[in-house]
Amino acid sequence: MSAMQSWCYIVGIHPKNLTKEEILLLEAELFIRICAELKEQQRIQYKDYFRLMKFTVEMENAMLEANFLRLIIHDIIATEEYDLRGIAYYTNTHEDVVQEIASGCNTRPSAILLQRTIELHRSVRRDLYYAIMKKISSEYAIAV
Repeated sequence: MSAMQSWCYIVGIHPKNLTKEEILLLEAELFIRICAELKEQQRIQYKDYFRLMKFTVEMENAMLEANFLRLIIHDIIATEEYDLRGIAYYTNTHEDVVQEIASGCNTRPSAILLQRTIELHRSVRRDLYYAIMKKISSEYAIAV
């Protein structure tokens, strides 16, 4: 079963009933929602830092946006399942690029690198993503 199919079933959608275009739109919507939830998780994790630095909400958003993938990479490394070389291999990216992102030198990674890194993050933090998808699916259930 593909990752998209498993997400569809969690949300309560049967992918066989969708057209190719609808599947692409659903994937985009889920990706956006997952990224938003991950940013909120990061906001919670760094709330003391934001308070100490007296960040406004706009400043928090800018910091989270600029460092989003860097924080994801650091979270993957914290699981001790992958190091920078492993992340580079999994994402099919040169190790120097991953190092630049992890160190904060590159804050504008490619979309495909972002997608592949989040796929890897999902594989090492399954419980987090399951909770995110349950939250998203309950929000859609309430909206419908």
